[in-house]
Amino acid sequence: MSSLIDRTRFSVLDRSRTREGYPHAEALRDTVVLGRELEALGYHRVWVSEHHGVPGVAGSAPTVLAAAVAGATRSIRVGTGGVMLPNHQPLVVAEQFGVLEALFPGRIDMGLGRSVGFTDGVRKALGRDKDDAEDFAAQLDELLGWFRGTSPTGVHARPAEGLYVPPFVLAMGEGAEIAARAGLPMVIGDLRNREKMLRGIDHYRSRFRPSPWAPEPYVVISGTIAVAATPEEARRLLVPEAWSMAYSRTHGTFPPLPPAGDVEARAMTVKERGLYESGLAGQLAGTEEQVADELEAVLQETDAQEVLVTTSTYDRTALIDSYRRLARIGRLEPTTA
Repeated sequence: MSSLIDRTRFSVLDRSRTREGYPHAEALRDTVVLGRELEALGYHRVWVSEHHGVPGVAGSAPTVLAAAVAGATRSIRVGTGGVMLPNHQPLVVAEQFGVLEALFPGRIDMGLGRSVGFTDGVRKALGRDKDDAEDFAAQLDELLGWFRGTSPTGVHARPAEGLYVPPFVLAMGEGAEIAARAGLPMVIGDLRNREKMLRGIDHYRSRFRPSPWAPEPYVVISGTIAVAATPEEARRLLVPEAWSMAYSRTHGTFPPLPPAGDVEARAMTVKERGLYESGLAGQLAGTEEQVADELEAVLQETDAQEVLVTTSTYDRTALIDSYRRLARIGRLEPTTA
């Protein structure tokens, strides 16, 4: 009997996480290499992220990095998860994606978020304010207008105008409502907070308005998935990111990923330990059989069309092995060069 997994697309968002003992440049090269690996495994798309002034993330210029990934691959879709629209002028974003689509026709996605810089210092450096996120719906409409050629300024975005670059809205806070009103596909997470995610999906579907970009709702669920030969090995994949999150919430700085063994040997405060254990709990992690069962249950609950995997870990070999195992679960069709 056919499962929901068989009808689901699988994609990856790689955050270009830095690692202890490795330069930031290596994290970017790792993302490009991973793009080739994911293409060979049959994944539908690979996305990159935007972070500014974060020691643990090298990806600060997503359209530049997307160009590098697209240039190193042949068929996999490439995009952003996402460009934080309040940080930029919509015309410039349209021009950047227009250039990407012109260079790599039919392969570019435009994932868009409403976050501004995480700290006062970053926001000041970007010339932005927290309140700029409140204008996201208007910024999104202006951006899409550059592709349609409807700007009231009389200016035309070159080469974006007339090109089709699929837009996606990263649903955080009001994102589900904005995606529904604009008639755009929605990306929502995380898999650990199932109740909140389901509320967001229901809200999106019930208020969706068909548009030239999407005739019907399209839901992408995102989160961490770790697959290994044993449950213990899968759990160790989660350790570096869980510690980095715990550290950021107790020290105010998001650090590079440490090796799992170093984390397991560390003495932690009660607060750190609680945050760390919380980061490990509720993730989709285990053997292929365990993850397949959990994924099937999630897809039954959400009826999502696509899963966007956001796993980060120190051991890149183990990470690629996890994606290889997940590709088997999803029965993805490997590609050949």
